[in-house]
Amino acid sequence: LGLGHDGHIGFNEPSDHFENETHCVDLTETTIQANKRFFDSEKDVPKQAYTMGIKNIMAAKKILLVATGSAKADALYKSLYGPITPNVPASILQLHPDVTVVADEEALSIIREKGLL
Repeated sequence: LGLGHDGHIGFNEPSDHFENETHCVDLTETTIQANKRFFDSEKDVPKQAYTMGIKNIMAAKKILLVATGSAKADALYKSLYGPITPNVPASILQLHPDVTVVADEEALSIIREKGLL
């Protein structure tokens, strides 16, 4: 799973509840902007996506979470050390028994500053 700047995983955007099953989601403007680099034109960037729900993700035997860049530092810290909340969907991974995090130095900067690494 790639970690979004707002703590989303698999397009499970921040919300007031965890979506359990595979579902269609309206992408936030910041997610659309983050993904425009993959398309020839901004108008080609999808405004919706289908994604696995949190229940589906948590059913995986092993999860690999990837975070790169300083823009992900706060989200990574909140995901791993903050409260478990649908406002930071990746925070639910704290309850999974087998998560591996792959992150660069920039993404780990807050965690390192707090002496947690």
